[in-house]
Amino acid sequence: MIDEIVRDADERMAKSAESLIEQFKKIRTGRATPAILDSVQVDYYGSMMPINQVANVTVEDARTLSIIPWEQPMVPAIEKAIMKSDLGLNPSTAGSVIRVPMPALTEETRKGYIRQARQEAENARIAIRNVRRDANSSIKDLLKEKEISEDDSRRGEDLTQKATDKHVAEVESLLSQKEKDLMEI
Repeated sequence: MIDEIVRDADERMAKSAESLIEQFKKIRTGRATPAILDSVQVDYYGSMMPINQVANVTVEDARTLSIIPWEQPMVPAIEKAIMKSDLGLNPSTAGSVIRVPMPALTEETRKGYIRQARQEAENARIAIRNVRRDANSSIKDLLKEKEISEDDSRRGEDLTQKATDKHVAEVESLLSQKEKDLMEI
């Protein structure tokens, strides 16, 4: 019973960390990476599709992405979708190839992105603590209904706290790595 609650809490905490990784992909560093365009949706014959499902996105050099659509008529739609995204990128088209240069980050934009990364990390920590609270609440309910002993209750809360500490440490590690990437010139 307690093991199920702790396992469920651990899985939900892991999902919070995975979500943080996805959020960090949207915060661009000075380097070009295809993952930055994962959130961009393109109108593909009436349905919205991720850009990587309608084109080949590759890194041309350290600061340039190259996008080659699978169909020539998709070039303007992809270009428009990138411009409309809130990533601050300006694509340029040469025939059927779209090049997206990554603007150099100023000190001010770096600090803004670090602030954004810290906020996302804090949101992940809050989500993890909420999962811990839910798990401890479930354990207390079982104790109240006399389905488990006080020793089992304490053991369950300790296991939940260990899982919480592990995932919060993972969030801290991800944040420090992202900050290091952002401060790299």
